[in-house]
Amino acid sequence: MFHKIFNYFSKDLAIDLGTANTLVYSKGRGVILDEPSMVALAVDKNGLGKRIIAVGHEAKTMLGKTPGQIEVIRPMKDGVIADFTVTEQMIKYFIKKVGSQKRLLSVPPTIVICVPCSSTQVERRAIKDSALAAGARKVELIEEAMAAALGAGLPVESASASMVVDIGGGTTEVGIISLGGLAYANSIRVAGDKIDEVIGNYIRNKHGLLVGDATAEAIKKQIGSAHKSTDVGEMLIRGRNSFQGLPKEITITSSEIRECLKDTLEQIIAAIRHALENTAPELSADLIDRGITLTGGGALLRGLDILINEETGIKVIVADEPLLCVAKGCGAALDYLSDNRLYFNRIK
Repeated sequence: MFHKIFNYFSKDLAIDLGTANTLVYSKGRGVILDEPSMVALAVDKNGLGKRIIAVGHEAKTMLGKTPGQIEVIRPMKDGVIADFTVTEQMIKYFIKKVGSQKRLLSVPPTIVICVPCSSTQVERRAIKDSALAAGARKVELIEEAMAAALGAGLPVESASASMVVDIGGGTTEVGIISLGGLAYANSIRVAGDKIDEVIGNYIRNKHGLLVGDATAEAIKKQIGSAHKSTDVGEMLIRGRNSFQGLPKEITITSSEIRECLKDTLEQIIAAIRHALENTAPELSADLIDRGITLTGGGALLRGLDILINEETGIKVIVADEPLLCVAKGCGAALDYLSDNRLYFNRIK
């Protein structure tokens, strides 16, 4: 009886606390917030510390444009907390933002948060404690590979295996799911942010042009390619000449970006191969029919599905709305909180 009353007044949430973006899913409403995991900090007037002046979209607009006394940071690094205090304040801000419509009586929400498969118990405890300090009544953790599979609509309860590769901002998660649990799970810290870094380094070394993170990301989205059949032409970019210090513009091609990403993408493919090599033969047979499902922002890189198919010989499917899969999967897991399923990672 009391459980039902609590649920009525509490708006349970699911949070995809990503390195690049944070998405919040509300039960019955879907994804209600999608903002960059960024915080702008300014030196306090007394000079003894820093205070938060902007979070999310507002902080991202300041990136690369701030004066000396302001810095824009990502409190999450490689899918885990790099700055506990700032992460707590960021989560608190997002919870407050989505909870603007308050009822007469309100109960702190139960929150499901995803974590990388390779994160340690200490790192998972830090995420849980951060959410509790931000105002959650109860926090449950779910591994990102499982959340991605749920969000992509894969039959995770089936005895037949399903394979998901979630390429986020900080990590690439590889999971093989059967009977409601992860038969194999691993993550590597090579994903969207690493791709942006490689593009920026290539342009600096090859063309002598310094570009910011936002420009590198724009290049990836506009002309980035993983396979020669999906090259899309060229792009004019502007930055600062690394030798003269003056503004400069150059034209780069899609084939250039494909070549500079070759080694980085090979690391992701190697992680997929490792998963296939360490999977039981019975589950491997299922994957011939089911294929590999790609989720996350990295799944949108042109030709990545073609490249993985050529390298593994297994069909590759890009999930519908790949950017939302983990958040939707965390949201779906809210329905199973009382069932004590294998989905959740219990931390005592």
